[in-house]
Amino acid sequence: MKAELCFSTHAQLGEGPLWDEESNCLYWVDILSGELHRFDPVSQENRTWAVGQMVGTAVLRQSGGLVLGVKDGFAFFDVDSGTLTPIANPEAHLPGNRFNDGYCDGNGRFWAGTMALTMEDGAGALYRLDADLSVHTMLSGVTISNGMAWSQDQRTLYYIDTPTRTVTAFDFTAETGEIGNGRVALTIPATMGYPDGMTIDRDGKLWIAHYDGGCVRRWDPETGNVLATIPLPVSKVTACTFGGPNLDRLYITTASQEMSDEQKAAEPLAGSLFVAQTPYQGFATARFAG
Repeated sequence: MKAELCFSTHAQLGEGPLWDEESNCLYWVDILSGELHRFDPVSQENRTWAVGQMVGTAVLRQSGGLVLGVKDGFAFFDVDSGTLTPIANPEAHLPGNRFNDGYCDGNGRFWAGTMALTMEDGAGALYRLDADLSVHTMLSGVTISNGMAWSQDQRTLYYIDTPTRTVTAFDFTAETGEIGNGRVALTIPATMGYPDGMTIDRDGKLWIAHYDGGCVRRWDPETGNVLATIPLPVSKVTACTFGGPNLDRLYITTASQEMSDEQKAAEPLAGSLFVAQTPYQGFATARFAG
């Protein structure tokens, strides 16, 4: 498997790739620039919306449009008008925090976590936004809330708090959205960088973007083994998701933040969007039910 350049740009913190099978386009965000993007693989057009604040994650909504996790909490976003409509801000009392990564579970609940702008240890949390727009705190004491993926049987939630260099597996109750019995499923060696965004394939294997590791790796959460590696020509690899008509193309976001001029010269594609054809398939994107 080989990563190919999909769209050349210099995103500060490209993140949150999200495949929309209805439009056959890929949404993604540049968190620090406060930009939402939609890339069309056929026309190669990349449309950009200025959200007006840092945007950590986006999910599709069953009734149309998107739901975002932004600096000031959860919000609806209308792509036609560019209107941002606040829903709830569970951390209004923490102005130094922002939302980071987020995903919907199979029942249409939106899970998204936070982190401190200073990356202070334990300053963030993981929240669940339900269809009735109620917000529930699922984990506290999180430092950089990141990748999430659910097993096909919806009985296990895999979760990454990046500085821990681990993937935690939780028992997941699909009917209620509760989690419990957290245990370490994977430990990422320091030599491989930091685990960032994550997705899962139909064989139950985890695809993890390795920040400062220059690659995406396919991991077996049962054995802890690395099954495959997709190297990239940039070091700060942030997230990945399956897309394309057959959900077998892995779209990969990257970053250029905190790089010196010399580092940027050595990695001229840092912050760009990449894609790799794989022999594996992912799942259709779950949509927010509210």
